[in-house]
Amino acid sequence: MMMLPKIAWRNIWRSRTRSMVVIGSVVIGIWALIFLLGFFRGQVDNYVSNIIENETSHIQIHDSLFKTDFEVRLFMPEASKMVEELEADPDIKAVTSRLLVNGMLSSSAAVQGVMVKGVDMEQEIRVTRISDKIIEGTSFDPEKRNQILISERMAEKLKVGVRSKVVLTFQNIHGDISTGAFRISGIYKTSNRTSDELYVYTQISDMRRLTEVPPTGSHEIAMLVNNFAETDTIASDLSKKFSPWKVETYKQISPDLELFNSQIRINMIIMTVIFMLALIFGIINTMLMAVLERIKELGMLMAVGMNKMRVFFMVVLETIFIALIGAPIGMLLGYITTVYLNRVGIDLSNWSKALEEFGMSDIIRPTLTSETFFTIVVAVIITAILASIYPALKAIRLKPVEALRKI
Repeated sequence: MMMLPKIAWRNIWRSRTRSMVVIGSVVIGIWALIFLLGFFRGQVDNYVSNIIENETSHIQIHDSLFKTDFEVRLFMPEASKMVEELEADPDIKAVTSRLLVNGMLSSSAAVQGVMVKGVDMEQEIRVTRISDKIIEGTSFDPEKRNQILISERMAEKLKVGVRSKVVLTFQNIHGDISTGAFRISGIYKTSNRTSDELYVYTQISDMRRLTEVPPTGSHEIAMLVNNFAETDTIASDLSKKFSPWKVETYKQISPDLELFNSQIRINMIIMTVIFMLALIFGIINTMLMAVLERIKELGMLMAVGMNKMRVFFMVVLETIFIALIGAPIGMLLGYITTVYLNRVGIDLSNWSKALEEFGMSDIIRPTLTSETFFTIVVAVIITAILASIYPALKAIRLKPVEALRKI
């Protein structure tokens, strides 16, 4: 039995060209599979990171009814104190408080429904990096009142530019209509078309004054955590600490993130199955040819005493050896390719407008996880075993006397 691996190894190289073709197909197949899986994972990370950065953050705290009604009166009166506590928490990376007010933004040319985000810019830039997305003008000047940041898309709709005046109309905490004239300090652009068409930014001090929310009040506290994997645990702890306020993670705020993630995982599984099936049939075809070419030889081995079980395992080992030669090479090439593309990124700027509709940036960075590699290793082993069964069964069904008569 100990001689079987040695015999199987030698049998592989009896027809070098055929074996190299099969090994090459395994290498290319696994390389392509790793690239595609890495690309899909990069798409997921791109989408999730953009939504977290532009809209949800990792965790949000607000009144339990606020996300349903978006009424100005549903604010947290001690939000500033809560922010101080969160900033001292070692699990929290960055935190910002916001006033969120539904309103109408109007210029001399048009009117647009908006969600006004009243923010402390020093806090906000640590959570959303909004200042890095300003393409015209500047961020807020702390010495000036009633400044506003709007998106490039909104500026086009309203036909305004930097330094233009616009009017915001909204309700205060008493339900009365308030109006404020604002000057555009800057124009920003993100990779998320939906958020660009909805959000405008003002200073939280201006919005508190106009809505009559107390100086320490906010509608929302948003934060980033240091350890992304601990988001759910941290949110659970904060929910107990800041009861009765509602604490939600990005998955609860935006369920479509989890749906998108699960769909991509299903696509990755389907892609893996398709590639493995293609490899199975390719290996079966090659090994079957090898068996049929060696009918007389196999008949002689069985005639001199090699039992069918050993013949079976010999063919299985030949198939597994071929897979084990090609798989590490393919995985290494796939890893190198993915690491390189993760560093330089895949530029999809030709489709940037379409990607913006889905909230994705035009640079995709493929990425791999240890789970992906483990899945591929298991898939390759299963593929090699399955691919070896039919040729091995074909070999042991030979009758020694008939096999020896074959030309």
